[in-house]
Amino acid sequence: MKRKTAWRLGVSGAALMVATTLTATAWAQTATSDSTAMAKEFAYEKALMSAKPIGPADKPWLQSLSSATVDTAKYKKAPPYRVCFSNASVSNPWRVVGWKVMQAEAELHKSEIASLSYADAQDKDDKQISDIRAFVTGGKCDVLIVSPHTSDALTPVVEEACKVLPVITFDRSVNTTCPVTAVRTIGGYAYGIAGATYVVDHMPKGGKLLELRTAPGIDVFETRDDAAAKIFTDAGIKPIGVEYTGADNAKTKAVVSDYLSRFGKIDAVWVDFGAMSVAVAEAFEDAGQDYPIITGEDQEDYLQKWKQEGFKGIAPTYPAYQWRTALIAALDVLQGKPVYGPNWILPQPIITSANLDQYVNAKMPPLHYAACGCEGMPGYPERWGGKP
Repeated sequence: MKRKTAWRLGVSGAALMVATTLTATAWAQTATSDSTAMAKEFAYEKALMSAKPIGPADKPWLQSLSSATVDTAKYKKAPPYRVCFSNASVSNPWRVVGWKVMQAEAELHKSEIASLSYADAQDKDDKQISDIRAFVTGGKCDVLIVSPHTSDALTPVVEEACKVLPVITFDRSVNTTCPVTAVRTIGGYAYGIAGATYVVDHMPKGGKLLELRTAPGIDVFETRDDAAAKIFTDAGIKPIGVEYTGADNAKTKAVVSDYLSRFGKIDAVWVDFGAMSVAVAEAFEDAGQDYPIITGEDQEDYLQKWKQEGFKGIAPTYPAYQWRTALIAALDVLQGKPVYGPNWILPQPIITSANLDQYVNAKMPPLHYAACGCEGMPGYPERWGGKP
């Protein structure tokens, strides 16, 4: 993915590499085009944050923020179905929780599913491309679910697959409209807007802000950062640093500790992935300093720490219940039922101090994600490591 820098001060390394291959005029045109597209998506997702979803209030994984549907009659066939799933990875806790959610959903459809074949790309584009081609050429899939590793790299092979069988994407996107539907929650802009707006509203004037990133080139993280960068820029806030940590706790603590030693005080830490939020808090504990504003996510260790310590926080979510929606969509397509699309947009709740008690659960393990939609599913809570 080409990094979009319209709301950043300066130009990122990735953008500089692109810039060297373009004339000054072409680069300006490209940057303007990217900026316009970003602004439109930013405004679209911001509006969706206050939209009323369609569907059962107690089942957000069946809701949609758009009423548009796709006719799937041409894919209808008799069950049981052979479902194939190409997963980017299970390399972080959110993805581990999500994969368990999808497997539990499959157990609810035993009479409809003959097999759920799975391939883990291990965060490697080349492996996922190979996995998808193996599924397609193997002739043992009635439908293909894809959670792409990166958008640009996976687009061509997804287009190849679409020519052979129905494809459902979810979580991360591809740059093609060929999948029957693309399941996602509102998106990274909404996530970035929620956390950054909270920081702007609660950080003291002239305060020091540190931004922590996970990894470049992954659309959900890029859009989160793009939105936050716009919010901070519009508020006149220039971060003291923007650092990649890979969501590794040890590296996160080392980075925060380094910035504390250099700057003496930090008033807010914004993260693009909540898996590192507790490590941020621990770095301040180690330094003997008061907690700053720490943004997070619905990972239980953050929610439990937030509840216990009472620091200023907010948890934009990226609900893991979308993993069950993806499988439900795949089965609906094979049954010829209309599905929400071409984008099935799920609600994306925000956890604040006012509703924290609805999500924090001391019986669930630290790496569990609260917005899983898994309560009441087969094996809950033990399957997710919880205590009955």
